[in-house]
Amino acid sequence: MGCGISIKKNQANKSERVIKAAILIQRWYRSYVARMELKRQYALSIFQSIEYAEEQAQLQLSNFFTFMLNHVNEFDPDIKSHFVSIMGDYNIASSDPAMTEYERRIEVPASYRGPRLCFPLTAADINALLQAFKHHQQLHARYVLQLFHETRKVLQQMPNITHLSTSYAKEITICGDLHGKLDDLLLIFYKNGLPSEENPYVFNGDFVDRGKNSIEILIILFAFLLVYPNHLHLNRGNHEDHIMNLRYGFTKEVMKKYQCHGTTILHLLRDVYSWLPLATIIDNKVLILHGGISDTTDLKFLNLFQRNKLKSVLNPPKSNAGTGNEPRRATLTDAHPVQVKKSNSGSHVSSKEATKSMSASSNSRQYSKRQHPDNLCHRTVSHPVVEVQHCKPSSVTKTHTSPELTPKEWKQVITIFSASNYYEEGSNRGAYIKLNPDLIPRFVQYQVSKSTPKRTLQQRVSTIELSALKCLREKIYIHKSELIAAVRQYDRNGTGKISPSEWVSAVESVLQLDLPWRTLRSRLVCLDQDGNVEYLSSFDDVEIKLPIKEVQPSLVETLCRYKADLESIFNMIDRDHSGLISIDEFHQAWKLFNLHLKIAIDDESIDSLARCIDFNKDGSIDFNEFLEAFHVVHKLEKRYSS
Repeated sequence: MGCGISIKKNQANKSERVIKAAILIQRWYRSYVARMELKRQYALSIFQSIEYAEEQAQLQLSNFFTFMLNHVNEFDPDIKSHFVSIMGDYNIASSDPAMTEYERRIEVPASYRGPRLCFPLTAADINALLQAFKHHQQLHARYVLQLFHETRKVLQQMPNITHLSTSYAKEITICGDLHGKLDDLLLIFYKNGLPSEENPYVFNGDFVDRGKNSIEILIILFAFLLVYPNHLHLNRGNHEDHIMNLRYGFTKEVMKKYQCHGTTILHLLRDVYSWLPLATIIDNKVLILHGGISDTTDLKFLNLFQRNKLKSVLNPPKSNAGTGNEPRRATLTDAHPVQVKKSNSGSHVSSKEATKSMSASSNSRQYSKRQHPDNLCHRTVSHPVVEVQHCKPSSVTKTHTSPELTPKEWKQVITIFSASNYYEEGSNRGAYIKLNPDLIPRFVQYQVSKSTPKRTLQQRVSTIELSALKCLREKIYIHKSELIAAVRQYDRNGTGKISPSEWVSAVESVLQLDLPWRTLRSRLVCLDQDGNVEYLSSFDDVEIKLPIKEVQPSLVETLCRYKADLESIFNMIDRDHSGLISIDEFHQAWKLFNLHLKIAIDDESIDSLARCIDFNKDGSIDFNEFLEAFHVVHKLEKRYSS
């Protein structure tokens, strides 16, 4: 008897130990996953903050170019004529050849092995395109031009705001940013089916830039639009803009792939962009637009706006009927007036308000105050707003939800982002929305994976964290002079040490990035035994590469800091987008660079820099290679892997 009781007690004790062990393992695993998620979250916050800062710099550069147009007579005639053609009201129709001319002027050689398109397109043509792009084939320039030409004719017949109904389909699929990531688009089609009469889609802008296959994405979407014009719908995003494309890679991609025909493709595409619809409304209840809503969004204005007049949201055109007394634009919200149509009632909508409304829908990220959807819905739609443009870890974010409503009455803003691995492989998932007739959204998430075998959670997060910290440390290093000046206001005795709170204040004041600096501090600087920050340690493992020793270090730091701005200016100067500029254009680029930033780089320094450059025999220089030579390099990796 006693032996049996002892055995039962031992079994009970063993079971209790097993349960306790399981609970400990569960707690450890949950803690481990939470730590990994925290690292991934702050890595994404680094990427996002740097990206937003770059886009603000783009807006500032656009304002500078607009200022130049207002003072264009003060510049050299060559600069004047070229900038007017780039930034001004460019009428593409006057120089764009008809479709029959493409057939006559551009011959497709017999050696071409890609798809050969016949218009009007069929579903078979689209399947041929998809198969060709899966095998990394390129569509011939003649077919690209024909396709874009036909797309423009279809878009010209469409309203500013597209109205759809779920009564003709079981579900409508809504996709967000793709940003040149062809694998994501192909994965969406694989999981969800190709667009068709039974399977309608809405693609909500930002098809191009950043990724390597932007032109292929445009070709596929435009081809589906031609075959299913009532079942595939496209909204314009802020990257469907020729000025944005100069900075974020699409212009360079087209010129690299299509060379002598690239300029013609880009000019035609500029006009195609301007005819893309601005928003989509489903069942008069769900509003879909790029960038979200702001305190100036009003669909009545967007409905009446002559969208083709706006070649670039970054440079609204002047009104021909203006008085000439309009104030010079300082920000996008103070844009120049434009011509708009009158409503049926005869009332005239303010052109300035219409421009503000469109700018808001395409670039709402610049606004600090966001309008609650209910306020917008009282005037326009009565249910949710679907926006894109923000990359989130899950690529789906809900805000402004009213908890007292039933699922059929939900009112909220949903942010949807369809480009997975946006910053780094594993950084985020992509997603799309399936919307049924009850207007209840169903979210489908995915992630393109090229890693074989699959990496562990720690390996994936470490890769993202490493990449983010590298970007941040580069940002810190190229502001080295300003940061040292800021921290030395606290370190008046020159000890090389300040308190953690003082270091955070100094870094925030210089970099203007909304980041958890206290959390990141241990990854960026060293602390002494008393917990003080040795602020010079943040520069220990990083340096600026000097390909030309004769260049002044201060000039190199300035070039690294504003390299993106200088590249945008160069792309403006480079008339044929060949990637090459003359020595005279080199000097013009630097002149504009100095005017833009109001920095003191004298002509002697620029002449010294030009003498050190290895120009080609014809006197030209590959400016992109020149810029890439100036970059921040990392000497050690110990800090990141610890």
